[in-house]
Amino acid sequence: MNVRALCVAAVLAWVGIGYAPIQAAEPTQLLIRCDDIGMCHAVNMACKELIEIGLPFSASVMFTCPWYQEAVELLKDHPQVSIGVHLTLNAEWENYRWGPIVGREAVPTLVDSLGFFFPSRAAFFANQPEISEIEKELRAQIERALSSGLQIDYLDHHMSTAAATPELRKLLEKLAAEYRLGISRYFSEKNTQGIYAVAIDAKADSLTAAIQKLEPGNLHLLVFHIGRNDPEMQALVDMNSFGLQNMSQHRHAELNALCSPSFRSSLEENSIRLTTYRQLIADKKLDSMRRPVPEE
Repeated sequence: MNVRALCVAAVLAWVGIGYAPIQAAEPTQLLIRCDDIGMCHAVNMACKELIEIGLPFSASVMFTCPWYQEAVELLKDHPQVSIGVHLTLNAEWENYRWGPIVGREAVPTLVDSLGFFFPSRAAFFANQPEISEIEKELRAQIERALSSGLQIDYLDHHMSTAAATPELRKLLEKLAAEYRLGISRYFSEKNTQGIYAVAIDAKADSLTAAIQKLEPGNLHLLVFHIGRNDPEMQALVDMNSFGLQNMSQHRHAELNALCSPSFRSSLEENSIRLTTYRQLIADKKLDSMRRPVPEE
């Protein structure tokens, strides 16, 4: 090495650069997870609309609901969609209820006097549900999903009930390990604030603003509740205190925000790469999963 090269090397070493090759910055990635697929026809049709615009996303399906079979047929035609089991222990809609796959007699501590799931987490836990019955029902939901013919990638939980206690969290992890499935939020995703409670007319702008605030080089998660503002969904009333008024309009506004040109433009302008749980599992592997801290 000549004198000039030695001098250059000394300067580089002094400023901490050295000869190490420059590493490309990690891409900023975003997971779009749409919950409650299969809940009703209006939600399924919103899912279909989202698929048709070509947006990569993950669909969390409620295999306990009457319309799950329509969702299965829809998703079979679109195998590029990453699919999760939206583990369900609540039925929150007035006059539209569902219950356990295994039947009310098999899990009596999970249901009300009519054999339906309880509408709220508080009511569910007030009934002192047996962990063995919860496992029996959640296992049945996973096995129904796996036998549907769809490729199932991950688990998550409706209203967070199936992961609301340390004991349930351990059960969730046990089932994921047994069935070799991912768990949403177990891949160090940053849980970005969604637009669920944002005013209907402000959802699109709020989504664009959220995209602009994503931390570069990180993996982010945005959860949506889409639907169509039609008579079926307009008739649904959430019995929980946090339920939204004009819920069908809120869900349709979330769909419109995802389908909007401004959302696509904000992704491009901020160099955001959309990914799915299927791709994430392929890239990071199931063994990389870690329980979120703090738990979400």
